Amino acid sequence: MDAFFAALGRRLADPSRRARNAAQKPLDQCTCGQPIFFGNSHCLNCQSALGYLPAYGKVATLAPTELPYRWRLDADPQSPHYRRCANLDSPAMCNWLVPADSEHHFCLACRLSRTIPDLSVPGNALRWSKLEAAKRRMVSQLLALGLPVVPRTEDSEAGLAFDFLGTDYSGHQPVTGHASGLITLNIEEADDARREQVRTELNEPYRTLLGHFRHEVGHYYWDRLVADSAWLEPFRECFGDERADYGQSLEQHYQQGPPSDWPSRYISAYATMHPWEDWAETWAHYLHMMDTLDTALTFGMRAGVGVLHFEPFTRESLHMTDDSDGQQFLDFVNAWIELAAMLNELSRSMGQSDIYPFVLSAAVVAKLHFVHRVVGATTP
Repeated sequence: MDAFFAALGRRLADPSRRARNAAQKPLDQCTCGQPIFFGNSHCLNCQSALGYLPAYGKVATLAPTELPYRWRLDADPQSPHYRRCANLDSPAMCNWLVPADSEHHFCLACRLSRTIPDLSVPGNALRWSKLEAAKRRMVSQLLALGLPVVPRTEDSEAGLAFDFLGTDYSGHQPVTGHASGLITLNIEEADDARREQVRTELNEPYRTLLGHFRHEVGHYYWDRLVADSAWLEPFRECFGDERADYGQSLEQHYQQGPPSDWPSRYISAYATMHPWEDWAETWAHYLHMMDTLDTALTFGMRAGVGVLHFEPFTRESLHMTDDSDGQQFLDFVNAWIELAAMLNELSRSMGQSDIYPFVLSAAVVAKLHFVHRVVGATTP
């Protein structure tokens, strides 16, 4: 996280916003010079094997060793040996690497999946592929932030697991949600048409697989980082009292809808339902903002200087106004608003909906700052 904010600070310190090399991380490249991306397992130019190194947050070119199924980094003959995740050739198409001396055949991200869809059902292989791709992107970000990611099989008390479930033989549909470290996702969310139908029925401005993952893992980290900690009382002051009856709050939300003034206090209408949902929605947006802005920095994207006119948020909007790192966080939020405006205009130019159809209020910025402080206090 520190590297991200350091890069952002260097970019914002350059009045022209053109300090590309000083302010962004480099694109990963194959040893042949071809740009390579997060999900690549083979170079499209030279066909070399590629693998994602979760400990380093990068995709690297691989070279075979004298041992079967053992690989080293092509750029470093002395590098440790790795194995490719056992899900590489499955519908999951995982390109992550596992240390050669590991007892595990599957990478960390794949070991989080407790239940996968029934692959004998037509369409489930593609659904599983999409689910795993979204999960890997989320897990890579959690690791980059230094957050604890431990499979439930290795820690039954505090571990994380995913069940990807479809409609059962009795016609019962699974409900997407979180319970004590187990996240259940209805695999229909991997069907674009069905997900769009649900989004329209619920009058939501945004609904994606990655959004589901980030929201539900927010509940998991509330349990791990906030509950029974020194953050609990400050959480209640910022988000409300989570001891309010959840079932009653849910029923009231779907019967009466959100309060009319919700945009001034919440990131989404769903966030008004209960403090836990407010936290999870805010958490998801924090991850959305960081990942997208990080990608923009990587590609040197910027909005035109002087083109966007908005009143930047100041310390008065922070959860803790005297936070020593408060200005760094404000630079992040204000840079995000600049970027989101540009991305939305680009999307409109293609006849598409806004990429980020949300407006940040001062109250929401305070909640985002609270999430930022919790993450910062947790990570090294």
